[in-house]
Amino acid sequence: MSFLSKRSVLEGLNSAKASKTKEWRDNLPTWCPGCGHFTGLHGLYEAVEKLKIPQKDFVVVSGIGCSGRFPFFIKGFGLHGLHGRALPLATGIKIANPALTVVVVGGDGDGVGIGGGHFPHAARNNFNLTYILLDNSIYGLTKGQISPTSPMGMKSGTSPYGNIARPINPTTLALAYEATFVARVFSRERDMVSDIITKAIQHNGFSFIHVLSPCVVFNKLITYNSWHEVVADLPADHDTQNRSKAMGLAASIDPIYLGIFHQENTPSFDDLSQQIKKGLITPA
Repeated sequence: MSFLSKRSVLEGLNSAKASKTKEWRDNLPTWCPGCGHFTGLHGLYEAVEKLKIPQKDFVVVSGIGCSGRFPFFIKGFGLHGLHGRALPLATGIKIANPALTVVVVGGDGDGVGIGGGHFPHAARNNFNLTYILLDNSIYGLTKGQISPTSPMGMKSGTSPYGNIARPINPTTLALAYEATFVARVFSRERDMVSDIITKAIQHNGFSFIHVLSPCVVFNKLITYNSWHEVVADLPADHDTQNRSKAMGLAASIDPIYLGIFHQENTPSFDDLSQQIKKGLITPA
């Protein structure tokens, strides 16, 4: 097949995908051309379309940062909250109306920086939320300061001599916090992003997706190419029920593994709340 033929096929496939998700598209995204967040947004479009979720029953909650714009770009209900407070806001929405599908979107600064204290409690309570953390290892909205996931040695306006703090690994944090669905994806892999977001929304309980999402303007150290050189799919025989094994794989930096690290079926906060209301769980 010639290059032009291949290009025509790819354009046709992208056009078909676009036509399927057009009902979910709202305002035109304002991110920089090439931003990895576009893949996360389109993955969410495709997931909610595939799952046939009514827009009146769908809510996106975000904090501050480039990822905070998500609610403006997708139809349904949205709440653009305070920096680091997306998870408690989403928790309140879900408790008030458990019938809603609630997706939380945050960045590395929003999620494991200022909002890091809310992460373990959302996970351990197993709220039926999907949390998409878009990690570009930089504060992009405020023009390039280091973030909690920036590598040691990275120079920026806030680290002119190089970052001296060790980076946080959001995937291992989610596993340590007892999240019942934990995955990592790379924004260059559009189909994988869409597929795993779909599975995360279907999961009954707290689902966490760590998205490696390059910032092409302010982060010249961590790029599509640098991540592409080290990412690899999880071993085919990986047991997603084995949390301790998942921790070791999630901590690996060469390669950086992609896929679903852990998934378990256990009652969610919603399930247990309903059992209490029905008198199926009583005080000791």
